[in-house]
Amino acid sequence: MDNIAQTRTVERIIRGQAVMDGAGVKINRVLTQPLQRRLDPFLMLDNFGSEQANDYIAGFPDHPHRGFETVTYMLTGRMRHRDSAGNEGLLASGGVQWMTAGRGVIHSEMPEQAEGLMEGFQLWLNLPAKDKMQQPWYKDFEAGEIPVAKTENGATVRIIAGESQGVKGAVQREVTEPLYIDVELPAGEAFSQAIRAGHNAFIYTYRGEVSVDGKAVPAQSMAILANNAGADGVTIKAGPDSRFILLSGKPLNEPIVQYGPFVMNSQAEIFQAVEDFRAGRLGEEAHAV
Repeated sequence: MDNIAQTRTVERIIRGQAVMDGAGVKINRVLTQPLQRRLDPFLMLDNFGSEQANDYIAGFPDHPHRGFETVTYMLTGRMRHRDSAGNEGLLASGGVQWMTAGRGVIHSEMPEQAEGLMEGFQLWLNLPAKDKMQQPWYKDFEAGEIPVAKTENGATVRIIAGESQGVKGAVQREVTEPLYIDVELPAGEAFSQAIRAGHNAFIYTYRGEVSVDGKAVPAQSMAILANNAGADGVTIKAGPDSRFILLSGKPLNEPIVQYGPFVMNSQAEIFQAVEDFRAGRLGEEAHAV
């Protein structure tokens, strides 16, 4: 485990909102727009999961993005990605897709299964103003390409971004410095993770129940971690066998203006994004990538 002297505490517990997105996919939206400033640089977190095909089969047909990054983590299931740059990839169980929309990309995410469990997360990570109009980029990581660390007390840590237990994750970002880990923790055990001072952080429990400084965080709940003075990380204890994701990042402290799939720094930039999309210019440059 990372060595920490003082744990962060829980500021508040969020249960999330049941919403439908795409062509009717049922989602638990945990990080919503009212929390974007508090959890800067994170903009949104969706948890999807169902064994009923009707809850996910319609998927997410062609839709645009500009100004941020999407991180899709598939726990179980198969989802095919296609985009305006001509890229195509299959995201399967345990895999991650990291996409930088930058100046604009149009893509689709469609299930490639007609039955069985489909479960995972999609995170929206903001881009700094200087990078919002950068060239689009994406990469698929298969399950075996996600670094894994194991602790002496039996925790398994999948490291999507940042660093945990001395192991670097699949992706590093210089400006927002995101940490994104998935932790499987045996009953009664504890896990500690270093978090940089000033970085906003939260956990989301999706199996079992964990606690932070005595505060319970049940399944399907997010705990916003306080930015306690002197705290150098967080210690999380499992009740039953549990699984959770932990995220932290350096706030950008820039204006956040969102209109649907566009996240910019001003209304004028949003108007331009909408105009570019309607005129068929958004994603146009990505074809040459």
